[in-house]
Amino acid sequence: MTILTRRQTLGGLAASAAALGLAAPAIAQGRKIVLGALSFTSHAGTFVAVENDYFKQAGMDVELRFFQAAQPMAVAIASGDVDYAVTSISGGLVSLADKGAIKVIGGALQEEPGIDGQKFLASDAAFKAGITAPSMLDGKSYGISTAGSSFHYMGAKMAAAEGITLQFKPLQKVGAIIGALKTGQIDAWSIVPHIAKPLAGSGAVHIIGDVSTYLPDYQVTTLFTSAKNASDEKQMTQDYLAAYSKGAADYNAAMIERTGGDAGEAAMVELLHKYVYTDRPLEKAAPSIINGTMRLNEGAKMNVASVRDQLEWFQSEDLVGKDIPLDALIDTSFVETSGA
Repeated sequence: MTILTRRQTLGGLAASAAALGLAAPAIAQGRKIVLGALSFTSHAGTFVAVENDYFKQAGMDVELRFFQAAQPMAVAIASGDVDYAVTSISGGLVSLADKGAIKVIGGALQEEPGIDGQKFLASDAAFKAGITAPSMLDGKSYGISTAGSSFHYMGAKMAAAEGITLQFKPLQKVGAIIGALKTGQIDAWSIVPHIAKPLAGSGAVHIIGDVSTYLPDYQVTTLFTSAKNASDEKQMTQDYLAAYSKGAADYNAAMIERTGGDAGEAAMVELLHKYVYTDRPLEKAAPSIINGTMRLNEGAKMNVASVRDQLEWFQSEDLVGKDIPLDALIDTSFVETSGA
């Protein structure tokens, strides 16, 4: 019996990236770049590209910088402290784009029919009081990080579809929202499956619906950079996207297509454990990492229709200026787009 190492197994999966048709990088070796990330499975494209040396092969000396929420990451991009990052679109990010500070350059994670995605959650107290579906949350409290966050957007779109009203509670950080939900200080929340499913498994929280029911093609996260990098560092930006996309393709091959079978999945889980659920032993972290499996956008393809809907929602809520055009937020010159 032949036993493959993690690097050998993942190396076999890397062939899927060739189908993307990504050009070979042509930048100077050893260029230092800083990448922003959250310790979420949804950031797997970055983590895999780092571990499989795709950034290194593109001549990039990468430093990862971790954040607790999307807004401070957007500020770090605007200030130049971070070069590229993966995050959800927020009102703060849109405002920074309007000021000419940042650009969204690609898609990272998207809701997709047939792939288990983000969940609506209810606290145990709310569930026992009879709230078993999102439509039953009228007048109830709903956790968000900040006004204009992706959590705010998801909750508001669901509420509008159901004709109900929510009381949004800004709690700044994901950890604080989880704590408030588990203790019944808030009634509901929405989050990616690798967080939702373990919380539900604990019994303190209950899954009551799917975000995809209300937002079937939601571009959950995007790739973004400074406006300066997008305009003045086009080769570096193209090389970043190519390296990232190879990591995303490897992840999809291992976790969605399962081209490497159980061994490929296990190897990918072991890789991601270096960045996700690091406070748990591998055997306890593995189910949560697997639960978080959602397809990453191949080739960093971006759903422009979803981004437009998010911008228009921010504007309708007076969270950003009503005259901000879509092209102030996104640069579509780097990747394939859909829904334009």
